[in-house]
Amino acid sequence: MYTLEMAYARMREMQDLANRSRAHQPAATRPADRTRTPRMSRKKR
Repeated sequence: MYTLEMAYARMREMQDLANRSRAHQPAATRPADRTRTPRMSRKKR
């Protein structure tokens, strides 16, 4: 019988594997997160 606890354990394993594989990727292969970079403001006069 497949219980809810078993499903949660499996989901946690998959999440850990995904996080581990994401951590080992070089930065060049990841898309740049441009949502947090500050925008260029107007020149101060």
